Amino acid sequence: MSLNQQLERVEAVRWFTRFYTRKIGVLHEGLLDSPFSLAEGRVVYELAHHQTTTASELAAELDLDQGYLSRILKRLEKRGYVLRRPSATDGRRSAVCLTEKGSEGFALINARSRNEVGAMLDRLSEADQVRLTEALALVESLLGDQPPRRVPYILRPHQPGDMGWVIHRQGVVYCQEYGWDEHFEALVAEIAAKFVQNFDPDKERCWIAERDGQNVGSVFLVHQSEEVAKLRLLFVEPQARGMGLGSRLVKECLRFARLKGYTKVTLWTNDILHAARRIYEREGFRLVEEEHHHSFGHDLVGQNWELEL
Repeated sequence: MSLNQQLERVEAVRWFTRFYTRKIGVLHEGLLDSPFSLAEGRVVYELAHHQTTTASELAAELDLDQGYLSRILKRLEKRGYVLRRPSATDGRRSAVCLTEKGSEGFALINARSRNEVGAMLDRLSEADQVRLTEALALVESLLGDQPPRRVPYILRPHQPGDMGWVIHRQGVVYCQEYGWDEHFEALVAEIAAKFVQNFDPDKERCWIAERDGQNVGSVFLVHQSEEVAKLRLLFVEPQARGMGLGSRLVKECLRFARLKGYTKVTLWTNDILHAARRIYEREGFRLVEEEHHHSFGHDLVGQNWELEL
């Protein structure tokens, strides 16, 4: 390859970089009309894909100077998007995670990014969309993969359309796995409707787990009294099981409950839901009451569990 050929290729890559950054609005003052700069948005995105991480691990994954990353984290922490505390395993390091405000901020830019890219793809034919995604995959394979994420999913607050998914998927999966009839789907619909109609963001929360743009899990924490909250509708899609997602969802409920000053969390389940029961037991819940009942087309044993916080 001659020197001129090499220079032409360098300029071609540089031209494409300028074209694409302009195309997706990277040069705008706020990323996707959000309060985040491009660098801040990138950090928030990575934190959303971790249950927790350290500043040094984050710097390595993002290939950022640790001093520069530290300044970004300080800005995000000051604005209430990030929480930093000493690592439980190494006091010399800081564990970093998103706050509730940070998770909501991520959900905002994630939804806007998806909508903008979707609109851009809609202008292309089906064949051109395939060509584009194949070309992008080729670029990624040639330039090197990114480091693997700590967890292959994100947790975010609920958005319009999520309640329909919760009702539909729980109705389908519990029918397939346990033979429960449409009365269970009706119960889920009733719980979801009451949650939306009476939602108190200061005391209640829904978490949606998302992987590669698809919902794969959910859980709700609802207000019962000033001291008591109730965990409801824990669900993980069959294809997303085995990665600790159910435990993570329950842990988020308990973390939120403690933050909001609840002293007890309760839940109702059935004894045949063995995987969920194991999660509750690991988190310290204790069985306080059982009752036989006929629901969803079957004779079942309902269970009430409690956890003192």
